[in-house]
Order: sequence, then structure tokens, then C-alpha cells
Amino acid sequence: MHMADALVSPAVGGLFWAASAFLTAKSSAAAKNDNMSRGTALMGVLAAFVFASQMINFSIPGTGSSGHIGGGLLLAILLGPERAFLSMVSILTVQALFFADGGLLALGCNIFNMGFFPCFIAYPHIYKRITERVDGPKGIMSGAISASVAGLLMGAFFVVLQTTLSRITALPVGVFMMLMLPVHFAIGAVEGFATAMVIIYVYARMPEVLNGGSPDKPENGMKRAVAVFSVLALLTGGFFAWYASSSPDGLEWSIVNVTGTAELDAPHTLIHSLLSSLQDMIAPLPDYSIKGETYSENMETTVSGIVGSIITLTFAVFMGMMFSKRKNRQ
Repeated sequence: MHMADALVSPAVGGLFWAASAFLTAKSSAAAKNDNMSRGTALMGVLAAFVFASQMINFSIPGTGSSGHIGGGLLLAILLGPERAFLSMVSILTVQALFFADGGLLALGCNIFNMGFFPCFIAYPHIYKRITERVDGPKGIMSGAISASVAGLLMGAFFVVLQTTLSRITALPVGVFMMLMLPVHFAIGAVEGFATAMVIIYVYARMPEVLNGGSPDKPENGMKRAVAVFSVLALLTGGFFAWYASSSPDGLEWSIVNVTGTAELDAPHTLIHSLLSSLQDMIAPLPDYSIKGETYSENMETTVSGIVGSIITLTFAVFMGMMFSKRKNRQ
């Protein structure tokens, strides 16, 4: 669901850059006062794991499309909404800057769509309410699927809204909406199931992680979680991503079914041209391939997955350390 700059006008892009910057500042202020005193390392490895997991597109039967997890809900359950949102900022920024995945002008839209709705709407108002009423794995499963579907549908709706408000494409809003929502409903259901399976494992084996790693809880589970998700991030990005579906993702599939092509030309505005040139210049691994070199697809995927996971981990850990330092100074 990464939007390209071809879908977004400078006005809409600027508006959602401002909205995402505001949410980042608010999340930063809240995160420095939370109880996750030992959660910085976990924040980093979970961000790396979600980055790697987003490289794996799974097929949606009967549609010819594919999808990948967003990861916002999983992060919110394990880290809390504020640190989860900041982790999504890290992931999407790394994808845009280093892999040209999602436009720079559209980065604010992508952060808002994939971060705000799962972290601040779906998690507290759907997942938590269901799991408070239904205990154990059953509550986790029903809560994760319901929240994931809702969060992804809200994000998909805003993709259509942002595209429509931008008024730089010929995508008819009704048809675009009718394609986007059903396919993202299916993607959300798969993500919800996958999220639930991860949380059920954590619930059974490392329950203290779900308590935010507070000082009065044992640290063994937190250390085990860091180790487990570190290994999973490297395996997912370095190996499992080889088997990702080559079908277009839900957004690309919807655009293809409306326009006949997944590649829309960006308007020839100064801002679009400057940002496109900047992204081409700075992204060393565009489309998860090695710029200027020819290697096997699996080799390029492995390099992209491992390098991207390490960069994302570093970015997220740096943000977490900044919060800890600010909190200690106060």
C-alpha cells in the first residue's frame, strides 16, 4: 500500500507530511515517559522484522493480486502505540530513502495510512477491547483479525481519498474504491491471522514482553524476544523473501484494473521532478536491487533484506536511545 508520488499532489503530500510530523512529535513525547525502560533493543529488532516481513508478498487467491503485512498492529501490541508508530516511521523512511519504495512526496501519506490507523485506532479501540473481554488465544485471534482488517481498510480508504483530493490522476473514485477495499479486506485478514500467531507464541513463551518490559518483570523473556526476532528478521529478509509472490500488490492491482498499467507518470511539476531526482540519486538499492550491477534476483533480495533490516534496526534503536536520554535528563 506504498503510494508513489504520481498519486499525490504537492498540497496533499505537504498536508500529510505535516500530519505525520505532528504524530511523530507527539509519539516521541509520549514514548519518553512510557514504562518501556528496557524496550529500545526490542523496538529495533521488531522494526527490522517488520521491514523484512514487508518484503514477502503473499498471493490473494482468485484475484491475481498479492499483499504483505503492514506490521503496525503487531508493533502496537508488543511496543505500545507510540513506539509502534515511531517504528513505522523508521521502516517507511528507510524504504523510501534507501529502496525507493514509496515516493518522498507521498512519504507523509504512507506513514499516516500505515502507521496512524493500526497504531492509534485499530489497536486501542478494537484489539484491546476484544482481548479485554475474551481471554487467551481466542481473544488474541479474534482481536488481531478484526483490528487488522479495520486498520487496513481505513488505510486503503485514505489512499483513495488522498488520490482523489490530489486530482492529478484519472482514477475514478468509485471504481478505485470498489477495487481497493475488498482486496485489502483479504490482505488484512491474512495479516491478522499472522499477527495473532506471533502474539500467541509471545503470550505463551514470553508473556513479560506484553507488559512492556517494566522493571518489576523478569528480563529473560525480553532478552529471548530480542534474540528470536533478530534471527527471524535476518531469515525473513535474507531467505524467506526469495519466495515472495511476483503478483502486483493490492494498490498496484487496483490501479492496473482501472488504467491498464501499474506505472503512472508523475506530473511534471518542479516538486515532483526534484523529489524524483533526489530519490534516484540517494537510493542505493532501488526496488530492492543493486544499482548499476547485475546479480541473481535471490542475491539482490538477500542483500536488500539484510542491509535494510540492519539500517532499520539502527534507525529505530537510535530513536529509542534519544527518548531514553531525554527522559534521563528530565
